[in-house]
Amino acid sequence: MILNSSVKFGTSGVRGLVSEMTDAVCYAYTAAFLQTVAGTAHAVVMGHDLRPSSPKILAACAAAVEDSGREVIYVGALPTPAIAFYAAALNLPSLIITGSHIPFDRNGIKFYRATGEISKADEVAMLNAAVTLPAVIAAKPLPSPDLKASEAYIQRYLNFFGVGALTGLRLAIYEHSSVARDLLHQLLKALGAEVISLGRADVFVPIDTEAVRNEDIAQAKKWADEQSFDAIFSTDGDADRPLIGDEQGHWLRGDMVGILCAQYLEADVVVTPVSSNTAVEQCGTFQRVIRTQIGSPYVIAGMESALAEQANIVVGYEANGGFLLGSEVNRQGRHLAALPTRDAVLPMLALLCLAREKQCKLSELSNSLPKRFTHSDRIQDFPNKNSQLLIISLMTDTSAAQSLMALDAGTVTAINTTDGLRVTFNNGDIVHLRPSGNAPELRCYAESNSQERAQKLCLDCLQRISHSVVS
Repeated sequence: MILNSSVKFGTSGVRGLVSEMTDAVCYAYTAAFLQTVAGTAHAVVMGHDLRPSSPKILAACAAAVEDSGREVIYVGALPTPAIAFYAAALNLPSLIITGSHIPFDRNGIKFYRATGEISKADEVAMLNAAVTLPAVIAAKPLPSPDLKASEAYIQRYLNFFGVGALTGLRLAIYEHSSVARDLLHQLLKALGAEVISLGRADVFVPIDTEAVRNEDIAQAKKWADEQSFDAIFSTDGDADRPLIGDEQGHWLRGDMVGILCAQYLEADVVVTPVSSNTAVEQCGTFQRVIRTQIGSPYVIAGMESALAEQANIVVGYEANGGFLLGSEVNRQGRHLAALPTRDAVLPMLALLCLAREKQCKLSELSNSLPKRFTHSDRIQDFPNKNSQLLIISLMTDTSAAQSLMALDAGTVTAINTTDGLRVTFNNGDIVHLRPSGNAPELRCYAESNSQERAQKLCLDCLQRISHSVVS
């Protein structure tokens, strides 16, 4: 059932078209998870995002849990990190129905051990599991949610940052269809901020924090002019990736957010994918920077390796802004437990408090960092097979890579194939092509010494690829 399905593992859980995520497929994946990963756990913590398809998918997964003799602890519509945090506190595995940022006609399932996200080895074990389906899958209506999960997540940040930490700040939330919209309002208000609610949507909005839509860029600037706030926050659908905007309504790049958050937490080791801004090495703040493939399982594996070597404070982040805390942090007498899964809330609060410490505006925080700028975008409906063929051809032909990826950047000086094809040119420009792990998309990441140049590199490269495919 699993191997024959079009619902496949990507960079974070399984993803597929809603039409393909049948009760049988979802039941089978859950049964495989219970058989190979969940062990003897007596219960599974379960929740979902606000996609219209999510409750039905969860019901099929819950049927598999109950048929195995385990209890379902349903926590309702909550951020993925909030569900994972609550499950870890209970020492239980968890399962979250979410497609994150991908369009609403798709969805997914994320699986967690009690200690955090499943590994790539766990994925292989699940795919090889022998699962027997019942003749009839008896999916039941979902019960009333356990509210203790949201309360625990909010208290996590109140305890570390302190009630009143944001007093005097005026903060906006671009709510759209983020599952964190109400929780964020409650948390920021409890921390003392004045909160403005903007852009709430009744339909699902696929916010991608790596490739922010032009309408969201324009809208944030318009809101900044009209509302006069100190910062604006949003997230992707399941709220494990932040979208952080300054007082001018300019969205900050996720990999720069990661550096600033790591600085606030005084991290010793930073683990981040190969696609992230090289300012993390150039800033000289951290004892060690570990580069990985793209995807939180790889970042987590890198953090675990650093912790095994007795590193003190180990953190990870991705270019999408999702921040992972690999070790506990003690700061000014306050304790923050590890949460080794992507989180949107920690970087939001860390940047606000860092700006307060430095007595500067959010827009000024990155002034001390090396002047390296990134831009990313994607070609949608681009089959992964085509992406792979393109990348293979460019790996073996540097002149073709130069003409397609960066016409005026000079010769190729370095090629990195850790994940996709990342090419450095002799003027310092970097262009990185990679198939998405979640959808049929070709992603492009570009880095240069100015924001305008990085954007031009990215968009020109994607345009040339599009034209070459059409021709």
